[in-house]
Amino acid sequence: MPDRPRPHVPAPLKELRVPFGRRAVVVGAGSFGTAVAVLLTRGGLRTTLQARTPEQAERLQADRANDVYLPGVEFPSQLRVGHIGNGLARAEFVFLGVPSLGLDEVIAGLRRAELGPRASLVSLAKGLVPPDGLAPTIMMRDSFGPRRVACIGGPAHAKEMVHEGAGLVAASANQALANALAQVFIRAGVVCEQSNDPVGVELAGIAKNAAALAAGATERQGLNAAGAAAGHIFAEVWRYAEGRGARPESMIGLAGTGDLVATTLAPQSRNRRAGEMLADGVPGEEIPRRIGQAVESFETVPLLARALAGARVEAPVLTGLARLIAGDLPLDDWMALVRTTVPPPARWHPTPRGGWQRGLSRVRGWFGEPAAPEPPR
Repeated sequence: MPDRPRPHVPAPLKELRVPFGRRAVVVGAGSFGTAVAVLLTRGGLRTTLQARTPEQAERLQADRANDVYLPGVEFPSQLRVGHIGNGLARAEFVFLGVPSLGLDEVIAGLRRAELGPRASLVSLAKGLVPPDGLAPTIMMRDSFGPRRVACIGGPAHAKEMVHEGAGLVAASANQALANALAQVFIRAGVVCEQSNDPVGVELAGIAKNAAALAAGATERQGLNAAGAAAGHIFAEVWRYAEGRGARPESMIGLAGTGDLVATTLAPQSRNRRAGEMLADGVPGEEIPRRIGQAVESFETVPLLARALAGARVEAPVLTGLARLIAGDLPLDDWMALVRTTVPPPARWHPTPRGGWQRGLSRVRGWFGEPAAPEPPR
């Protein structure tokens, strides 16, 4: 790993000590799963990367690299390779690096496997689970309980993450689990923020995929159009996320806008390329085959549009994007929708009676200071 500045570690993390040698399994040897396995090994975990089949595992072991999905990245000597299902009984951390489309099957397999009762499960997916459009940690929480569940978000292009670093977010309702994950990644040389808002972090990553797809589909019509498409979708998903208890900092921090900028600027971004292909008139069902990898937003956007409709959240731009993917809405009509959609008005809050002085009095009261006397009326 090339030399680079080490992450600045906040004091609470410096005080925490996660023992070296704890066992981790990464299920799924795609680009991101492989990159995470490399980082976990660097961070001191005894890591096994699990491929889909014994044949793929044998190839990865022989090459000591994943030339199909992450070329140019050699495996650390300590990184083990196996195939799905092997070695779960002793794992203390299980990272799920599979597309959200198949996550329900993987979770069902974990319930049948000899998974340790205290093993933690960490989702790496940035999509929703069909058929109901659940966030992955919600499905995992229902099966294993909230204290065993976490997710990873943030701007993390796989190859750059291994060579140059990234800005990750480890999110869990369990503070100790979020702390442990953050420290492992920081020890591997990667910045990692902690969050106790896993659903917000997941929906932020899902929103950025949809927004990057929309920006790619509209960019040739102008930067204003691309920005409007991404902004509309982020706002529509946020209104939905807020109803699920998510917090705004999850959408505006590393997991949301940070990840959005990284994805929309990356020429190799699958979601951006998929949007550009839609603009070229390539049918949606052909695009994943041409790209050569899954495009999660193609599965997630229709699910997300359905979830927002079920929650009665007005989402014309996201719904239009789902129709564009399906081939039910022409590109020109999609562009017209982006350019003419007016967001809902702000939720205005009236000024308290008594003006700013009374408002200041209330603020003082919150902090235990004596309230100022009411102004004369």
